[in-house]
Amino acid sequence: MTGTGCLLLEGKVAVVTGAAAGIGRAAAQVFSAHGARLVLADIDAEGGEGTVALVEQNGGKAVFLSTDVTVADQVDAMVEAAMRTFGRLDCAFNNVGIDGDSAPLAESTDSNWQRVTDVNLTGTYLCMRAELRVMAVQQAGSVVNTSSIAGLVGVNMGLSAYTAAKHGVVGLTKAAALEYADKNIRVNAVCPGAVRTALLDHAIRSGALTEEQARGLQPLGRLGAPHEIAQAAAWLCSDHASFVTGIAMPVDGGATCG
Repeated sequence: MTGTGCLLLEGKVAVVTGAAAGIGRAAAQVFSAHGARLVLADIDAEGGEGTVALVEQNGGKAVFLSTDVTVADQVDAMVEAAMRTFGRLDCAFNNVGIDGDSAPLAESTDSNWQRVTDVNLTGTYLCMRAELRVMAVQQAGSVVNTSSIAGLVGVNMGLSAYTAAKHGVVGLTKAAALEYADKNIRVNAVCPGAVRTALLDHAIRSGALTEEQARGLQPLGRLGAPHEIAQAAAWLCSDHASFVTGIAMPVDGGATCG
């Protein structure tokens, strides 16, 4: 699973949100295979515990905490669990995201806007705030946020709230990278293209796009796999990326290079 002969995260403690499935579950497995001890968070307790079992089956160490990233007290408890269990927090992969309903902006609802921005942008903010408080005391750490290619370019899928929120994640990433650089904390984002996850399946079912269109967005001509995004996040969290901060890294099969 690691795809490399070295352990990028050996001895490190990492938080991974959205860990019950998809990119988050893949990240838990990749981070663990690279030597990290994990605090996993999600609103899906059954899925989260299932991810813990997968990690432990392969000799890793992980604990799960049911966490709604839109609730500050629950996010703070997630970070406190890392400190209580492992004594420190070296890196965090803030990965929770939803796409919301697909509709042209003029036909979209206030409730959809609020939910999509609450989860994707406010949730990322609350996680970063809790994580950075600890890392600032440690004078070290690395944070990676999941944005999207929709955080880099516009998308014509009726996903205006999602696009706005994911652009916001990129802006928040850059702002925090500047604010915390003097504390030896790096903050970056990954921007996945079309990846085979439940989120993409939902977009296809809702009529936002077809699977053929999703593959066609990417010059490599295929969907991404969750572990490919996870590998990029693991590298950004690791000391191998020690001179990298403030970037929004496309992991998109070439979709945004034109």
